[in-house]
Amino acid sequence: MEKLQGLRGMVDLLPDQITLWQKIEETARRHFKQAAISEIRTPLLEATELFSRGVGESTDVVSKEMYSFLDKGERNCTLRPEGTASVVRAAIQHGLISQGPQRLWYSGPMFRYERPQAGRQRQFHQIGVEFLGFVEPRSDIEAIQLAWDLLKDTQVKNLTLELNSLGDSSDRKMYRQTLIKWLEGHSQQLDEDSQHRLKTNPLRILDSKHPSTKALLQEAPILKNSLSRESLERFEKVQIGLDELGIPYTVNPFLVRGLDYYSHTAFEITTTELGAQATICGGGRYDDLIKQLGGPSTPAIGWAIGMERLALLIAQFAEKKTHREQKIYVVNRGESAESFALMVTRNLRLKENIVEIDLSGASFSKQLKRADRSGARWAIIIGDSEVQQGKVILKDLRSGLEKIAKEERINLDTLLKRFV
Repeated sequence: MEKLQGLRGMVDLLPDQITLWQKIEETARRHFKQAAISEIRTPLLEATELFSRGVGESTDVVSKEMYSFLDKGERNCTLRPEGTASVVRAAIQHGLISQGPQRLWYSGPMFRYERPQAGRQRQFHQIGVEFLGFVEPRSDIEAIQLAWDLLKDTQVKNLTLELNSLGDSSDRKMYRQTLIKWLEGHSQQLDEDSQHRLKTNPLRILDSKHPSTKALLQEAPILKNSLSRESLERFEKVQIGLDELGIPYTVNPFLVRGLDYYSHTAFEITTTELGAQATICGGGRYDDLIKQLGGPSTPAIGWAIGMERLALLIAQFAEKKTHREQKIYVVNRGESAESFALMVTRNLRLKENIVEIDLSGASFSKQLKRADRSGARWAIIIGDSEVQQGKVILKDLRSGLEKIAKEERINLDTLLKRFV
């Protein structure tokens, strides 16, 4: 009798590989806990319409790569090819969005029918984060910072962060018209795949890996020239915030990502250690997706890390570090205070503390009430006057919001030493 084999692209994870995967997962869980991000788990199987409406019918994922079929009830079903649409569907269905902004993370297998190679299989695994209900550029900065610090903690070498702004729907509509006109004038110089995309999804041509098409695109009009003043200012704020956190990046005008739902900030974290498969994390803002899928108009940003590619890069992990259970909540208000608060939050998390930063810009009293409800032991209060003095206010929330006996004003060095 012939031995049964696993399907092509469906790879078993054997015991000697599992230890490495578990270490990656433990590192991710620790970072998410420190950032006050909650886990969500969604089914592997969804209605096909979720992805055709959300991801986009003209994308390669939907048009070529999905595992779709009719079930016994004659329903169109699909094994999920990515995580964002499923998380958004669950958030809408169960009313999470009506409960206020949500910080969520997920992990698990995804499915795409494509040519298997090292680090890319037909069943692959992702760890991802979704911030639902956050509109400010600071949420983009925090999301990117989380991905960057997580990957640095796994000891991955030679990381590069690439950024672009895709603008809003009006910006992209204007640019699409400009780009199509230019591409039609050079259509004979495009590779075969790009010629097909010219009719279906022209923006994806910008992401072409074909050498001659890549060379040709150096002369193409760039999206930045079609962005509104508001979109440009927003992107500038994201860059300034990353500069302030000391996270290096490169602006890549050809970075568009592969899914239709992205808007404004798009980013990828790559490494030279993977050869052609350089991207290990990708994501961006998707302010229109939740409304597209039947929910209320809700801004959002997210990213996903490919586990197979990450596992390829990691030979061993440093000894597991211990972490604290006492949560810290960062209350902040004021233009300089908000930037300073991101830096304080990051430094505390890098020292293995559990820290949630308030991104609402609400009054101090409202933020302190949220801090108390969050279960945090400590509140760090930062206003513009504290930034000018180079200090923060540290408050013991267990003493009660109305008492000030447990409140002290300290400088940043003292704060960081306190929470080592």
